[in-house]
Amino acid sequence: MARILIVDDDVNFCIILKSYLVKKGFETDEAFSYQEAIRLLKGKLYDVILTDFRLPDKTGMELLADISKSNPESVVIIMTAYADIRLAVKAIKLGAYEFVTKPVNPDEIYMYIRNGLQKQTDDNIILERGFNPGRMRMQSQLFEYVYAGSKESKSIHNYIDLVAPTEMSVIIEGESGTGKEYIARKIHEQSKRKNQPFVAIDCGALSKELAGSEFFGHIKGSFTGAVNDKTGQFEAANGGTLFLDEIGNLSYEVQVKLLRAIQERKIRKIGSNKDINVNVRLITATNENLADAVKKGTFREDLYHRLNEFAIIVPPLRERKEDIRVFAEFFLVKANEELHKSVKTIPENMMEYFINYAWPGNIREVKNIIRRAVLLSEGDSIEKTSLPHEMVNGLIQDEKVTPDEHDLKGQAEKTEKEIIISMLQKTRYNKAKAARLLNIDRKTLYNKIKLYQIPTD
Repeated sequence: MARILIVDDDVNFCIILKSYLVKKGFETDEAFSYQEAIRLLKGKLYDVILTDFRLPDKTGMELLADISKSNPESVVIIMTAYADIRLAVKAIKLGAYEFVTKPVNPDEIYMYIRNGLQKQTDDNIILERGFNPGRMRMQSQLFEYVYAGSKESKSIHNYIDLVAPTEMSVIIEGESGTGKEYIARKIHEQSKRKNQPFVAIDCGALSKELAGSEFFGHIKGSFTGAVNDKTGQFEAANGGTLFLDEIGNLSYEVQVKLLRAIQERKIRKIGSNKDINVNVRLITATNENLADAVKKGTFREDLYHRLNEFAIIVPPLRERKEDIRVFAEFFLVKANEELHKSVKTIPENMMEYFINYAWPGNIREVKNIIRRAVLLSEGDSIEKTSLPHEMVNGLIQDEKVTPDEHDLKGQAEKTEKEIIISMLQKTRYNKAKAARLLNIDRKTLYNKIKLYQIPTD
């Protein structure tokens, strides 16, 4: 019997959800705060944790971080009344299995719990069989995809076919959710290294202190908390492909260490005096322009040229609208298979909402919205009531932004905070682009975001 912990300060919600899950055969406890959840987690292991994002004492994201350290096998589902694709992306990167918008549908929650437990089982089988860590990730996250028909998509796949058989390093540039990791995997699968590990690292989640251990590994006792030897991801990917996602987020000090490893093809574990030879192909991804970062001095030029032997630019979905129908219909088929439903079509009047929506979360958001719509639709076609309100009401528009309209120095009559918030929203929280359009440098923007306590994550 799986154990579930519900963490939410809404007592009535907890009682209703607990009653539903108990009827489904789960052993269920509830906590009404972060501290109470931590106390329960110290005394019992839970297979699934459902937590609200906003708790009285801390956030669900902070609870997720603690769970990732103490109970990494647990399936964590974050629930929130505040639909925000940026929060969802961050939650998934931090290890959440799913991000659900309230009011929650019990059947939807049950589906996520069931699928999460199945993934947990599959991952345990992989670990028991002793697969290489890089292979493990490839086995557990491999997914099907579709070839869209726009000229931009065709161009991307032509680039993949050209560069895959080579040993060239590749930079993939595009917004979050545009499929950068998919492109990296396709390059690996069509390369001579396809039977070797594919290892992916989210550089955005790496602190300066932990990056060295994650990249290169450490030996037991080399620092406080190093209770066991650790294999670094360079070593895990040896012979295969190492994918560094959001490479632009690495600190300058870590960039220096990374450059040395790439140049010398050697790594040294923290606490060791022995070099280890490694042979990996590097593919990197970023949601910002690294060439601009080099000019501003936030990214090393020598590292940039090492990584940029070949570049693939991935346009956002709103700039290739003819692909939206293809992706929506593809994910409709996959959602029906996964959820055992028979929603056959997306009517043309519903498809208009898909075409006109700006898709800030890009392809990933299409998949999530289709899954939810299939789950909620009762007939054989997608219904309006199954679509999120921001999509139906057009709350997120594809706005065009011009530098003069929101030049920070030329709009003294407006408060800085209002202008910055407006520009961040219009650029979909791309800080580099926002700073450029505000006519300030990125460091100044970061300082003002901190000064005004503007939420950006």
